[in-house]
Amino acid sequence: MKKSINDIIFKSLVVLMRVFFGLGWFLAGLTKMTGKTGEVSWYYQPTVFLTEYLTKALEKPNVPVFYKDFIDGVALHHVPFFNYSIPLVQIMLGVFLIVGFMTIPAICICLFMHINFILSGNMNLISLTLYTSAFGLLFFRNDALILSLDRYFKIEDLFKVKKPNHHKRTSIQKKLNYKL
Repeated sequence: MKKSINDIIFKSLVVLMRVFFGLGWFLAGLTKMTGKTGEVSWYYQPTVFLTEYLTKALEKPNVPVFYKDFIDGVALHHVPFFNYSIPLVQIMLGVFLIVGFMTIPAICICLFMHINFILSGNMNLISLTLYTSAFGLLFFRNDALILSLDRYFKIEDLFKVKKPNHHKRTSIQKKLNYKL
């Protein structure tokens, strides 16, 4: 079966999108740890940045009430946990996406984290690009798994959605058809 040049280019772009998506998550976590973006590192002054961020989110009119309740009732009470875990998880997910290991769960976790970022009142072009990239990678997941450890170790089947087999009839269906 011959593959067209357009098919090869498209699949290569999907793999490249996975790698860049992973690189973005890796760098997001790394900059939070090292403070290379001009901000103070999350680890140098633990809880300072995240507490300010969450407090400002409570004042934003575009943050949904249920999410303000989550911030006030849960997140602000566990800032140290989130302060240390978010950058570590971002780095880990970034590496997983770059090498293609546990790709589908990694994309889903990134999507969950990104939805929380958007719910906290931050929507910009970068957010929209990351959000769209996550759905694009999920939509073209078979192509995203090319050149991945998932495919190399043959674990990609663990995350496939199994389609129901409509050709097999259950005993109830057979009985109903018999009576009709």
